[in-house]
Amino acid sequence: MPAGSARGPARFVRVVRLAALAALLLVLFPIPAAWAAPSPGEEIADRLRDSPVYVHDAYTGAVDEARQRAIAARIEETGLPVKVVLVPLAKGDDFAGDPGTLAEVVRGRLGDGDLILVTTSEQADWLQGFEWPGGTHQARDAVGAVGHLDEMNEAGLAARVEKAVELIDAGNGTEVYEEAVADLGTDSPPGTGADAGDGDAGDAEEKESGGGSAVPLALAAAAAVAVLAGLLWYVRRGRTGSRIGFSTGSRVATAPFATPQAVFAAARAADEAELRRRAEEEVVALGEAVREVATDTPDRATHLHAALDAYAAAGTVLDGAGRRADLAGVLALVAEGRDALEAARTTRPRRTTPLPLCFFNPLHGRATHRTRWRPLGSRRQLPVATCDTCTKALRERRAPEVLTDTTEGREVPYFEVPAESSIWAATGYGSLTRDPLAPRVARGDFTRTRG
Repeated sequence: MPAGSARGPARFVRVVRLAALAALLLVLFPIPAAWAAPSPGEEIADRLRDSPVYVHDAYTGAVDEARQRAIAARIEETGLPVKVVLVPLAKGDDFAGDPGTLAEVVRGRLGDGDLILVTTSEQADWLQGFEWPGGTHQARDAVGAVGHLDEMNEAGLAARVEKAVELIDAGNGTEVYEEAVADLGTDSPPGTGADAGDGDAGDAEEKESGGGSAVPLALAAAAAVAVLAGLLWYVRRGRTGSRIGFSTGSRVATAPFATPQAVFAAARAADEAELRRRAEEEVVALGEAVREVATDTPDRATHLHAALDAYAAAGTVLDGAGRRADLAGVLALVAEGRDALEAARTTRPRRTTPLPLCFFNPLHGRATHRTRWRPLGSRRQLPVATCDTCTKALRERRAPEVLTDTTEGREVPYFEVPAESSIWAATGYGSLTRDPLAPRVARGDFTRTRG
């Protein structure tokens, strides 16, 4: 046997032995906790032991150090165990974008005892309140009321936090909340969150850390990773020689791991590509369906003409779509075309007009309810079409999952983009207007707002 071919199996055996040894060392001598970087929950809890106010860097422009000190001083005056945690929340982050998870993680890190926690919510400028044990100080309603008070319509985040602390100290948060939302009925806007105070902090810590205190499982996973890493290194090296990664002149460097931000960006790009593919298929299917409908009566011809308009408008938006909000508009126009086709196919008049896609997130599909909703900072209620999921969220005083768009470099709920800059914000994908979307696209509303 040639010497070169004998070295291959020998090298493989050495790699496996080294990987197994590394795994054994991890089991026998785990890395001390003090060497590991603290989790976000631990970092927040450590900061809260020095000050009752924690503000993430993303919010220091809205709540600067002077306001933080003022809020901390006001909390000290109350004599209550109030803590404030202001961090941006988004799906895929360390807290799964959920203020309830954030609250339980922080509580778990701080330890048992009385605690009133004011946190940011999934929706910009909203706050949520949590209290343990029970609801003696009505913190949940006190914090939830802030977003509904007229005096807070134009208030910044710092002022909203100060008002929340004031209402908690007063102890009549439920009364204030019920008075503030008395004109909203059961479908009040988001911002007060789910029930707090009776959750299991352990569950939330598992979401943050990926396993809580399951040490044997973690060590077993570490051992498996070490072995697999060794095998993968061997296989890749065997296939590509010594070139692993990318070239940097005379040396070959390994490619860096993607940061979480890069991972999220890649996921969003993949999601948008899939959404575009779906929108293209829907437009093609609508065009084929239009060609199959006969126009033997004037009424059918009218409905078919509306379907053709929707088909043309969907094509226009698809060609110019530069973001998810536009692709959602394609689906809304296809739904409009489908409704017109259904009207063209039937000889009986409809008793009700079909609802458009879900106002909060058209990607949820067809709406099933008409709901009264009050936008942030407004006393005016709007009737919007909502899917089952969003309707349930509103009734439970939770923020619904909303489709986002970008304005001035910020990602916001699409309906917060100025109406003159977005046909979708102006129409709510059909919820805010009585006339169809297709004529608006035909007269240039979409192309004008894109410019």
